[in-house]
Amino acid sequence: MSEGTLRQILLITDGCSNSGVSPVDAAKQAFAYGVVVNVIGVLDPDQSETDASFQEIERIAQAGGGISQVVFKEDLSQTVQAVTRQAMSQTLQGFVHQELKHIFGDNRSLVDIAPDKRGEVMEVVDDLGEACKLEVFILVDTSASMRDKLLTVKEALLDLSMNLDARTGTNQFAIYQFPYKKETIGVIHDWAEALEEVSVIFPKLVSSGMTPTGPALIKALAHFNQIETSELMYDDAFRQEG
Repeated sequence: MSEGTLRQILLITDGCSNSGVSPVDAAKQAFAYGVVVNVIGVLDPDQSETDASFQEIERIAQAGGGISQVVFKEDLSQTVQAVTRQAMSQTLQGFVHQELKHIFGDNRSLVDIAPDKRGEVMEVVDDLGEACKLEVFILVDTSASMRDKLLTVKEALLDLSMNLDARTGTNQFAIYQFPYKKETIGVIHDWAEALEEVSVIFPKLVSSGMTPTGPALIKALAHFNQIETSELMYDDAFRQEG
């Protein structure tokens, strides 16, 4: 994490990857570069927790140091906002935990601090969450099975932009879809402080049958500044049919 900046990849998907490198390995690499990977799974009511989709969503977030949340499409908007803010708080708490280890020279964490002092620390965490720079790279699965969910995704992202606009810190958003024609990812909305134009762009998205989640995460990581793309794990085996 660069000083004063929280970096997140927000992956919105509905199922299992079926092309390219492991998305779990890709998320692990992102976290090693200080980019947290959060995953929102947009699933159908008849899917159970034993489905491979559930398990992959959870494993990607765990490897990426982030949060996973499975929702049905009607609850997506509120969930996108909640996951983004919760991930900010979790990342900052992790940073505070590392600082405490540095200060005390042991494994002391927030729970070891006296309750009255713990409240003061959490206030600092909240203040940092409002004031720090936030970079969110939103990666939207536009495979064929997501076709009927894309309108809800668009509305959720617009709500997210408006919700975070009240922060004192600056926001930077980028939205990419995967796959895109014969490429792994394609730009919907490049880095900007707001997402007003999304309502115009989203109806133009074209769904595809392939789901190269791992390669898409690696490509997303390369879009953050100060990350040397030559060092990233790439898989050139992905090729979009048609």
